[in-house]
Amino acid sequence: MHLAVLLWGFTGVLGKAISLDAPILVWYRMLFTALFMAVILFYRKEWVPVERKDVQQLAVVGMLMGLHWVGFYGAIKFANISIALVCLSTASVFTSLLDPLVNEGRHDFTEVLLGTFAIAGVYLIYRFQQLYGLGIVFGIAAAILSSVFTVLNKKIANKYPARTMVFYEMSTGWLFISLLLPFVFYYLPQTRFIPTTTSLLSSVWNHNDWLWLVILSLCCTVWSQSLALNALKKLSSFTVTLSVNLEPVYGIILAFLFYNENREIIFNGNGNHLNWGFLGGMALILLSVVLQMLRLLKPRFAAAGYVKERGGID
Repeated sequence: MHLAVLLWGFTGVLGKAISLDAPILVWYRMLFTALFMAVILFYRKEWVPVERKDVQQLAVVGMLMGLHWVGFYGAIKFANISIALVCLSTASVFTSLLDPLVNEGRHDFTEVLLGTFAIAGVYLIYRFQQLYGLGIVFGIAAAILSSVFTVLNKKIANKYPARTMVFYEMSTGWLFISLLLPFVFYYLPQTRFIPTTTSLLSSVWNHNDWLWLVILSLCCTVWSQSLALNALKKLSSFTVTLSVNLEPVYGIILAFLFYNENREIIFNGNGNHLNWGFLGGMALILLSVVLQMLRLLKPRFAAAGYVKERGGID
């Protein structure tokens, strides 16, 4: 399970390494993932018929997932990996707040309070990191979209195998992003569509979009999802959910290792003064997430926020 979460944590590092703009990056990721998943379903003969009304719901989830990824990679491009992941970690809190609205439940005062902690943490980061304001907006949008499609997926997660759901969601999400691309090229004519490649003499890490796109789709999406499915056979849903909440931690550590973002966001780039705004905001967000997870130790405390299965993919 932790290997799967570690692979999900790499998505931020790869997203920064890929030079494409966020919508184009997501277009390729969803296309490659759908193709890889189709090959797996065909080879293993695991095709399962899906009812029309469920196809419509999976299509909505796929579109939301595509927009979520655009927001996430937009946050990385306009800010950095660490800020994008910190903002994304608020998704579980937003899920707790949105779930009662969708499933006709009641809000819990404690969950609203935890949500307030998370929002206060985001405000602190924004207040002291205004240089990354647009990236923070993209990150919060990605977190909200993540919580919405998680709640919608919850309604259908037990009806179909995960690989079937992922194939339909990736395919419809790719079609939706394809419809949006003309607007992207119209308003941002400088947007590049063709990924870069590299020569043997250049830096493989910085100039090989094709390689990183394949790794992002095959390893960080298809393979990690298979690992998570196998882990679910041995672990409880809560253990899996708790493990997945370590994704931002792994991602931030990887950002520190590969891009030295610790100097950029913790020490204000000068190595001398701590960035207390970022540290305080991150502490509030992580506190809200940890307290929410502790409340979900027993499902009887989780009428609104408890998600039995993830039913989605990072």
